[in-house]
Amino acid sequence: MTYWNALNRICAAVISVIAMMSAGLAHAPASAQDKDDWQLDPYARVEFSFISAESTTRDEQLVVDGDAFTLRAQVGVGLEDDNTRFRIEADRIEVLRLGEGRSDSARDRFTARVQQDLNKEWEIEARARHYDDFVTAESSNTDELQGSVALTYEPERTHRFRVRGTWRDRSYDNGLDEDTRGEGPRFDAQYRHRFGRYNYLTFDLRAESINSDDPQRGYERQSASVSYTQPITPDLRVRPAIQFLNTRFDGRLTDTGTQRNDTLFVPEVELLWWPDKWRVEAEAKYIFSDSNEPVREREGYRLTLSVGYVF
Repeated sequence: MTYWNALNRICAAVISVIAMMSAGLAHAPASAQDKDDWQLDPYARVEFSFISAESTTRDEQLVVDGDAFTLRAQVGVGLEDDNTRFRIEADRIEVLRLGEGRSDSARDRFTARVQQDLNKEWEIEARARHYDDFVTAESSNTDELQGSVALTYEPERTHRFRVRGTWRDRSYDNGLDEDTRGEGPRFDAQYRHRFGRYNYLTFDLRAESINSDDPQRGYERQSASVSYTQPITPDLRVRPAIQFLNTRFDGRLTDTGTQRNDTLFVPEVELLWWPDKWRVEAEAKYIFSDSNEPVREREGYRLTLSVGYVF
């Protein structure tokens, strides 16, 4: 498919750059290597999770209504010097749903990015990403190719501002019917205030839309969230957060003939214990969902416990 071919070209180009730089480092004199200070950093991560949910949230990662086990594997490689960072990575999530008649699923993601420090205060990032078989607001089976550019301004460690513009090109699996497509922009803005090591207050805003010839797929969405990270020990911290999200669908109509309009309000708290290379995380959230289509109104908890290891 065109997504895969485009991603292959992007990843091939990045891999070629990394290979050439690595070869150059291998044959360069020691003094030149010290001067450029390029470092190659391969890495991997495995993670096992248990999820129990009364209500779903479609967060472009996992949608679980009920109980499920998940297994995530990630591999990647980075190459960086003092001012430039290249990174490519791939990860896969397997979802094993519990209960009779509930099907399993999987999601793949491939990412290539480059980050460049413009000076001590400004950084720019370009990123290409491909998703395969993931859940979006408008479909339960979506392939996506996206490109984005982010600009970060950090005048001092206390304050960090970041904006990102993303373009998404999507293909929807409609079962026996022909696949349909959608595309559209997403804009993100973030401010993070740093009080100290692992002690942050973060505000996020997002606006996005998808246009599609399929009237069931188009939508507009705005969201806002605030989170606070408080360290308890050097390895343990707690992160309460609140998220608000509003979605208006183009072609999904209620019984009264108006466009469907959904609102989610999600308070949550997360506990993170990161001793050495282990990543143990527990998250509890409660989802309040309101809609002008009564059958879409719901509420319920979502509990997640994850254990991971970074290589």
